[in-house]
Amino acid sequence: MMHIFLNAAGASAGSGLTYLYNVVPRLSSSPNVRTTVAVQGQLRAELRHLGNVNVLEIPIPASSLRRFWFEQKQLPRLIRAVQADVLLSAGNFAVRNSPVPQILLSGNSLYTSKDFYRDLRHRGEYGMWLDTKIRGVFAKKSVQWADCTVAPSHAFANELQRWTGRQVSSIHHGFDPGVFFGDKSLARELTEKLQAAEGCLKLLFVSHYNYYRNFETLFRAIALLRKQAPDRKLRLFLTCTLEDEKTPGTYKTREAARMIRDLGIREDVVELGAVPYRQLHHVYKACDLYVTSAYAETFAHPLVEAMACGLPVIASDIPAHREICRNAMFFDRFSAEQLAERILEMYRKKCAAIPEVIGFSWSEHVAKLLAIASQLKHRNTEREFAAHDVETSLTQAS
Repeated sequence: MMHIFLNAAGASAGSGLTYLYNVVPRLSSSPNVRTTVAVQGQLRAELRHLGNVNVLEIPIPASSLRRFWFEQKQLPRLIRAVQADVLLSAGNFAVRNSPVPQILLSGNSLYTSKDFYRDLRHRGEYGMWLDTKIRGVFAKKSVQWADCTVAPSHAFANELQRWTGRQVSSIHHGFDPGVFFGDKSLARELTEKLQAAEGCLKLLFVSHYNYYRNFETLFRAIALLRKQAPDRKLRLFLTCTLEDEKTPGTYKTREAARMIRDLGIREDVVELGAVPYRQLHHVYKACDLYVTSAYAETFAHPLVEAMACGLPVIASDIPAHREICRNAMFFDRFSAEQLAERILEMYRKKCAAIPEVIGFSWSEHVAKLLAIASQLKHRNTEREFAAHDVETSLTQAS
């Protein structure tokens, strides 16, 4: 029996929750594996029904730096108390003095993104720039502290290796059709917004608002399309609302909302708001093209979801996008002109999605993680036996 301690203290929204909801049930059903999960209080109810999983509700500070300090001081005691064999650290930060072998799950490309730092300076977001720099120092140290670091794509693993000088493994995140295609109906309000665009070319971008998803290039492309094809009605659907209080984190939406107005594309951009994960497939299938202009990604789950729904993809030309969706049509990440050209090209050719095998599996992801954990546990056990033999020999000699 192997005991895994999963530190998911940083999981509170977006991909962190997606990862938790997919990985923990598979750990629960894995033979000869027992799991302890450390989560924020509100998540305990979501996971406590799982068999063979002990959910620890821990008081986690709101500040990321305070949380990091809490993890360094308190987690080792918890790991010893439950007698875990291997620590699985999610959320980009490792425990410096882990009492057991540690696998670090690193999935934040912002620490290594020159584009992101440049973007923050351009926006005057100097506080966020400094905070990201500080967290980046600890993220880089974390790769050095961990026994093994795992990234969700080969592209990001290579980036981490160049950044840290340490070996980094890659294990693709998964996709679960049973969960994704779960709900049979879409909320009435969302259905009405989609039906109101009947006869329009419908574009979709799935993301909450943030800077690195580069909404602004997408908005400029929509404005160009209105000039280049004035007879072609189109709608861009966003799964967010451009209001600060409805946006995770500290990203400011005011400039993006103003850009929409200044470009004269207010009627062309439809803010659906957050869409429940199990209903997203209805939104994908109601649209004609999936577009993303992100300049930083580590895996890009929406590309996989778009492929699963048979939607053609136009994506910014970054390594993670090329790895995850080889049959997409690509454009320079900051070129609204190229993006507009690609959309027109795909529309005029009436391109359909090229069937692509969705070879991403959460079960395979968990199996590979457990294989690494088993190797680390075995190696640690051998070291403990060797240390015990040396101590015994010294005792006998004295």
